[in-house]
Amino acid sequence: MHPLQDDRRFALKGPMPRRLAITGGTGFIGAALIRRLAADGWRLRALYRSRRAAAPQADVDWIRGSLADAESLSRLVAGAEVVVHCAGAVRGATPEQFNRVNIEGVARLARAARRLDPPPRFLLISSLAAREPQLSYYAASKRGGEETLRSAAQGMHWTALRPPAVYGPGDREMRPLLQAMQRGFAPVLGRPEARFSLLYVEDLSAAVAHIVDRPHWEAGPFELHDGHAGGYSWREVIDTFARIAGRHVRPVQVPAAVLNATAAINQALARRMGFRPMLTPGKMRELTHPDWVCDDAPLRRATGWRPAVGLADGLRLTLESFSPSRA
Repeated sequence: MHPLQDDRRFALKGPMPRRLAITGGTGFIGAALIRRLAADGWRLRALYRSRRAAAPQADVDWIRGSLADAESLSRLVAGAEVVVHCAGAVRGATPEQFNRVNIEGVARLARAARRLDPPPRFLLISSLAAREPQLSYYAASKRGGEETLRSAAQGMHWTALRPPAVYGPGDREMRPLLQAMQRGFAPVLGRPEARFSLLYVEDLSAAVAHIVDRPHWEAGPFELHDGHAGGYSWREVIDTFARIAGRHVRPVQVPAAVLNATAAINQALARRMGFRPMLTPGKMRELTHPDWVCDDAPLRRATGWRPAVGLADGLRLTLESFSPSRA
């Protein structure tokens, strides 16, 4: 059994909660969660950083602040019966740049939630990278966030999800890859033989909505994917895209030596100039890891959740969102 898992089941009595606090609501995944949870009837309170504007939205009360600000966290969770922690740092050149958000931020938010009487249930959106904490500062920080929540919960009902690569309309990370494939070539950044799971963003939102509505929770972490057992190869993804786009797509293996050199230079410059890079030696170790396949059987047994969007439909919907009429 994973050290973070246990077999406790938590039962709630009384009416289903309808007030929910969420972090990361201005990001790709967080925005999708807000849309789904608001549509399901939740009254939402969402945290946003002062340097980013939050668009007005019905049924969402925006709280200006940060994970480092105890007062704004207290306002965020006040009266909440569920907390969904989606915010996270994905770019950085040092452990501290990840840990301040992915570990210390979890601890502060958990402390704020635990002060409530009764305390809310707490759902952490982690990452499949947490399964391999030795690979990168990011992966280590995501595992650290899970462990921090487990120790900080102190009786507060909690669970954690480990999604794989999440894609869909609005995703800026995968869009350059898909646009390259539209032009007829697919840059392969990892090992050609690697296998990985994928998840359409609306399926992740549906999983969260399904879990927060359940009266019984199990402590996690739980992996989840799009229902394709055994994951995908690069070849399978490229072939699926080619069928949808109706054109030939040629895989182009990007030499590891080029990527490794670029990552090392990127990290050195970032530390000197103060920016937060995406491509680092740690990210390269993540990209070249041969097994990012999820096992969602424990989550299915615990919650009954099932994904609805396969790769072909997910890619089609994502490509449709690129059209100028939907921009």
